[in-house]
Amino acid sequence: MYNNKLPLIDLHRHLDGNIRPKTIWQLAQKNNIQLPETSFEDFLPHIKITNNEADLLAFLKKLDWGVKVLSSLDDVVRIGFENVEDAYQAKINYAELRFSPYYIAMTHNLPIEGVVEAIVEGVNLGRKKYPTQINLIGILSRTFGVENCHAELNALLTQKNNLVALDLAGDEYNYPGHLFESHFKKARDAGLQVTVHAGEAAGPESVWHAIEKLGATRIGHGVASARDQKLMDFMLKNEIGIESCLTSNYQTGTVKDLSKHPIKTFIDNGLNVCLNTDDPAVENIELEDEFNLACTLLKLNEQQISQLQHNAINMSFLSVNEKQKLTQLKSNDQN
Repeated sequence: MYNNKLPLIDLHRHLDGNIRPKTIWQLAQKNNIQLPETSFEDFLPHIKITNNEADLLAFLKKLDWGVKVLSSLDDVVRIGFENVEDAYQAKINYAELRFSPYYIAMTHNLPIEGVVEAIVEGVNLGRKKYPTQINLIGILSRTFGVENCHAELNALLTQKNNLVALDLAGDEYNYPGHLFESHFKKARDAGLQVTVHAGEAAGPESVWHAIEKLGATRIGHGVASARDQKLMDFMLKNEIGIESCLTSNYQTGTVKDLSKHPIKTFIDNGLNVCLNTDDPAVENIELEDEFNLACTLLKLNEQQISQLQHNAINMSFLSVNEKQKLTQLKSNDQN
């Protein structure tokens, strides 16, 4: 279990990977979208992981139905709001929700800029109702190619004041980071921080590139980093964080034996590593479940669990003052 005297923080949480099954079902009925099953229970295996998938791309297909039912910007507003509500109900004090506007827009040809605005609107509605603190991270979906990522970046930059960072996600193996160097230069010039999915489907070289060429100060997953001691030493020296996702790494086949997940190696090397959900609705988990796994299966002790939570505060894309306020707010809750 996590330390309830410290904030519960989720820094790697995909908004478009956390669309409620009930919402998908309801929107399909509302929008006259045919689903592959006629009952909700039979439909669930199409949108939830039941054990693990062959690889990352097979895992990502489970997310597709969630965006296929979004036929209007009002639908997009709804999922933005519900994501904040879900974080609050999961007892999360602070979350950084990341989303790909192109991925959300593509099935029904929604305007990409409109999608970004709708996500911001939905999240703002959630912020007004729930005390959980939320920031947004824009994603470039590398799977859809360089040009579509340019369009995606331009749409995200129209709302840059409502974003804290840019991420690169999707098919890491077939669309390596060097294709997107100009995108990330433009994002950094616009004042956005950078986190990149790397070392999940590809090796340590992908992590090196994300740091040295894309400007990443945080790495999503980063599993392959454990195979390169020089890389871990560099990450320690330069305070590059790792957003670790236990269940996701098992379900994507990235880690075959969860009890041997490299998060323990990262902790032993003193790295800034924290625990996150990734796609909670698809994985059928929440952040509390990940901490339970860390305790029971990986045998992390109380000190290590608390360190993961401290790391999440340090790694967050919050100002120093905001980090202090978040910690103080949780401390006051305990008194």
